[in-house]
Amino acid sequence: MHVDRFFQTTRGKIVSELRRHGSASAADLARSFGLSPNAVRQQLMVLERDGLVAERSVRRGPTKPTFEFSLTPEADRLFPQGYDKMLTAVLRELRDQFGSAGVERIFDGLSRRAVERARLEVTAQEPEQRVAQLTDMLRKSGVVAEYSLIDGGFVLHEHTCPYSSAAKENPEVCQVIHHVIDETLGGEHEQTESLAHGGKQCRFELRPKELAI
Repeated sequence: MHVDRFFQTTRGKIVSELRRHGSASAADLARSFGLSPNAVRQQLMVLERDGLVAERSVRRGPTKPTFEFSLTPEADRLFPQGYDKMLTAVLRELRDQFGSAGVERIFDGLSRRAVERARLEVTAQEPEQRVAQLTDMLRKSGVVAEYSLIDGGFVLHEHTCPYSSAAKENPEVCQVIHHVIDETLGGEHEQTESLAHGGKQCRFELRPKELAI
């Protein structure tokens, strides 16, 4: 299974939705995607057959139980995360040998290359279109991401991060996304929540340059 292509399919979108919300019924998912419950159930049957989702009965009040679906531990392999422990070990060794300045130089280079790639994908003129392109770029890399509107700007939500454990010990890891946001959106942005520090998401409030006052 090619992970990038998988997340563009209906099944991939269902997996992403379950990752965001923890669990959902077929009817919940059908409303989210504008599909019929039967169409969603067919996709869920395939995901269940592949061991990626599990079904359970829950009671949502006085009515009869509802069947909800949630991801299994096997589904974790779809999300980038295997490099986290190795990255932490490499950065620890790098810091021991070359100090914090050496780690910073490495991430300066990584940030420059990430910005170069992002500029090829974030090309729209309108601020919201640029935010949408940035969000789509993150999704293609396997991050469960979405954006929403707030007064005077947008919020970028990253529900997963492949390097959140490494970022706990090495804050330089996070500078890559900050540089990408600065160079592709301009204006101002602020990170208000972080997976690396116990948050439920990485949350960025964005005010692209056309909207910044």
